[in-house]
Parts: sequence; C-alpha cells; structure tokens
Amino acid sequence: MATQCVTKVELTVSCENLLDKDIGSKSDPLCNVYVLITNWLNFLLQKLKFGIYDIDNKTVDLSDDDFLGELECTLGQVVSSRKHTRPLVLKNNRPAGRGTITIIAEEIKDNRVVNFEAEARKLDNKDFFGKSDPYLEFYKQTETGWQLAHRTEVVKNNLNPTWKPFRIPLQSLCGGDMDKHIKVECYDYDNDGSHDLIGIFETTMTRLQEAEFECINSKKQQKKKGYKNSGVVSVKLCQVVKEYTFLDYIMGGCQINFTVGIDFTGSNGDPKSPQSLHYISPQGVNEYLSAIWSVGMVIQDYDSDKMFPAFGFGAQIPPTWQVSHEFPLNFNPANPFCAGIEGVVEAYRVCLPQVKLYGPTNFSPIINHVARFAMQATQQKTASQYFVLLIITDGVITDLDQTRSAIVNASRLPMSIIIIGVGGADFTAMEFLDGDDGRLRAPTGETAARDIVQFVPFRQFQNAPREALAQSVLAELPGQVVSYFSIHKLKPPHDPESQPSAPSASAL
Repeated sequence: MATQCVTKVELTVSCENLLDKDIGSKSDPLCNVYVLITNWLNFLLQKLKFGIYDIDNKTVDLSDDDFLGELECTLGQVVSSRKHTRPLVLKNNRPAGRGTITIIAEEIKDNRVVNFEAEARKLDNKDFFGKSDPYLEFYKQTETGWQLAHRTEVVKNNLNPTWKPFRIPLQSLCGGDMDKHIKVECYDYDNDGSHDLIGIFETTMTRLQEAEFECINSKKQQKKKGYKNSGVVSVKLCQVVKEYTFLDYIMGGCQINFTVGIDFTGSNGDPKSPQSLHYISPQGVNEYLSAIWSVGMVIQDYDSDKMFPAFGFGAQIPPTWQVSHEFPLNFNPANPFCAGIEGVVEAYRVCLPQVKLYGPTNFSPIINHVARFAMQATQQKTASQYFVLLIITDGVITDLDQTRSAIVNASRLPMSIIIIGVGGADFTAMEFLDGDDGRLRAPTGETAARDIVQFVPFRQFQNAPREALAQSVLAELPGQVVSYFSIHKLKPPHDPESQPSAPSASAL
C-alpha cells in the first residue's frame, strides 16, 4: 500500500462553562481523546471521542474522577468546519447540563520546532505568605483571537525562576511566520485556579531569539506612578530546528531491520495435541502463525530487501539435542535470513517437527543477539538503521532479571522490542517489561533511557480484523524510532521531501 499524500492535522481543544464539581475551588479539567480508525485509506473517517473529566487525584484511572461530559465526531467534521463547537453530552447521550467543547483543526505544513530556555528576574510577588509561583503561557495570534500554544511548568516560591528547557512546534506558535505576533503571559499559580497575572509582553519569533522582555501589568501601570515593569523575562535560548517524523525517516532512507523470535518452550504444549499453542490446525493456522502474518505483513514494507532473520528459543535442537535460546529457524547460523514473511512462516513450519519443546523460557539471549547488531549501528552518522525484535511467547518467563538488564541496555540503542503473548497464561511479567506504568529498571537500579517495549496479548484480537492487531502492536514504534534519532540528532540519509513515495505509515 503506497501513498503520495500524508496529511498531519493538529487539533486544539477548549471548553467553556463546564460543570464545577469541586467545593471551595474550581474543577481541574482534563480532556481524554480516543481515536477509532474505521478506514485505513481515509484519515477523515477517523472517529474521535473527547471525554472531559475533573481530575481529583494523581492516578491514571479516570473511573474515580468526575465525568463532565463528552463529544463524539469524525475528523472530517472537524476539518470541514475548522472550528467545531458542540454542547457536551453524558455517556447515555443525555445533555450534560452545561458546558461546550470547541475543536479547531489546522493542517501542519511546517515540521520545525523551537527549543526554548527561559528565566525571569524581579517578578512581582503576588502571595501574602511566601513568594510567587510563576509560569509562562505562550499564545499564537489567530483570526479569532489568541490561542494557547504552550504552558511551562510552575516554579514554586521563586521571583527569579529558571524554567526547564521546553519546545513548541513552530506551527503552533506562529504558523511558521517568523514575524507574526506572539503573546507571552506570566502568572502566579494558585491551587484554587485563580491564578494571578504578573505581566504580559508581545513579540515575534524574530525578536525572541536571545532577548529580554519587560512584563507589563496594565492595571498596575495605570494605578502606580513611576511604574516600570513587573519583572523581566530573559530568553536564553530560542533555537528553530527541523523535527522529523517517522514517515520522514522512512521516506528519507531509514531501514527497519525486523527480527523474529519464537518461543518453543514446553509450556506451549505438545505440538501434536490440538490443545497446544503450536498445533497447526487443518486450516493451516495457529496463534503463532497468525501473529507472524498480522505484524509481519505491515512491517515488511519498511525493509527494502525483505530478508528477515528468524530464531527460536527454549527447545532442544538436532543433532546434539542441547537446549538453545537463539537457534535459527532454518538451522543455518551463517545465514539465518528468511525471504519475506512467507519465508519466516515456511521456516517455522519446517522447524517445528524437528525440535523438542523444552525450557526454560529465556528472553535475554535473543534480545542481546539483536542488540549486538544495534550496537554496531550506533556508529551511523545518519538515521539509516533501526532494529525491531518481535518476540512471540506464551508468557512464562524464567530469566526476568537478565531480561530487565538486557532491555535497559537496549534502550540506549536504535532498537525496539515487540512482545506478543499467545494463549491464556498470566502475562503480568510481560506487562511489567512494557514499562507503560513507569520506566523499567534493571536489578542494579539503572533506568531505561527510553520505553522500547510494547506488549500485546493476542487473545484480545483473535476475532478482530488483522489490521487491529497490527495497529495495536505497532502503535508505539513510530514514536520510539523518532525519539532515538531525535535524542542523537540524526537526520534521514536523504531529504525526505525529494524522495519518491514510500509505504504508507497509516497502519503504524
């Protein structure tokens, strides 16, 4: 599936007149956005749901927060109207009582971002006890007024704050126009939501670069004779850089090197038994084969030679019948490559009756095997190579500590790991390795540099279209690829804008 037209749209969400669920202060609203893709070839048919909640605690579970209302629509409805305003409704489609939501869509034509470092001095003190807790808000000028583009973190109890480095997409800040007006507001944060304005200044991107600006509070200026300012904001760094997308890297010549690892341990059951996860049905399928096909058919388009190394682990293999945790499915260590996903499937079919399922279930050998190649790729001067290891397993893992260490080491390499769990086993260990609830740590305490593991239980997708499994499995891969190359400031080997059409990334 190829395409010459890839469109990226930025959505800006705002709400008015929301229900106030808090006593003694105002609600703390959060917007949760859900996307359901119903047509892979037409992004306008993406169904969107915006859920608004009053956040009452620090947990990620929204079920214990107050629901304020929601809106369901399609991306096409938002794009066609540009400014889509509707009343919020409750989950049973009854009116929420009050509150409207506005979604503004804007096509992103400029992929540059601005890296900022900013500090301030001698800000006005707005607090009776202690000092102000300042933060900055950056606003873009639009046809309908000022639109919030970015809010910095709050620096507590400090009239001379230094904010952490932050970045704003140039499109969001000024639409790519370096001379378009930008408004910056400085506030003192208050827990009850009644944040106090310290001062405002207006500028442009051209003038923002390494400059100082006086924060002016017009009300204070009118009342106080001899008023100069309410503090000075100093922009120490304002650097415009091009930010490449996953598709930019692919179209620019980055190769995704795809390796398959298959679990041949005894916990899968005797392949001759219909109860075994390795049992090939009369229709010629099992869960392992389905997973290989579903994911492989999508990712193989990003590997130009479509030659995939494929390995098994946890089996006794001929002729010595020693247990191996990284044996080639084709039994050729000098050339473990299979031609396309069809080749991987055929190698699996031929290998299965020739090995004895055994154990233990060790992940670390095959992770370290791929990591050795990824380590060699760290010498690259451009974003030319990235490695993806697909592990298909029944979920019973033996070397958890060694695997944690292997993943933490691999997190510093151009590498990602996708784990598909087949069968109905306890996948707690797999979910732990995923790291979505916090950065994975090695037993030594060392923290992963990036989240590089995505785990998906196959059973949840058995009755779903193949594309649904592929989308879920590969959901985090584009961001992982971009994060590695961005951290290491590596550009695509070629200018993506001058390249012919590349495979569509819609399924990723």
